[in-house]
Amino acid sequence: MYANILMSTDGSDVASRGVEHGIALAKALNAKATIVTVTEPLPIDYGGGHDSGWIPSQAEVDSFDAACRERAGRVLHEARTMAERSGISVELLHVPNSHPATAIVETAKSRGCDVIVMASHGRRGLRKLFLGSQTSEVLMNGSVPVLVVP
Repeated sequence: MYANILMSTDGSDVASRGVEHGIALAKALNAKATIVTVTEPLPIDYGGGHDSGWIPSQAEVDSFDAACRERAGRVLHEARTMAERSGISVELLHVPNSHPATAIVETAKSRGCDVIVMASHGRRGLRKLFLGSQTSEVLMNGSVPVLVVP
């Protein structure tokens, strides 16, 4: 059915449920498994009108990038531990400085994945509209099936 599964995680408890489900699916199907975490770029405020904005120094950018790499390393280590407990091998990937939904869809395409497994917070109504949902964006923009774990 599925031979190449992509799971995404941001390290949250909700995302961990998706990874657990994806690992179980990969094990049951003897499928290749990749787990991706994405870190967004440092927000820059160029200002406008009377606002002077904020542009970070190179040292601030470097510090932010290092913190993102460290956080991604912890998130992926936890994911690897989950996979090892289930007895499967996974490929781990950190995509830095990217919009999460875009990076997840692009990773699925570039790695030839045939399903994406991810969790959703289950937000509804106005909360979903205002807070956005990476899962919703992947559903709308992806070219492969998406298994959403509540």
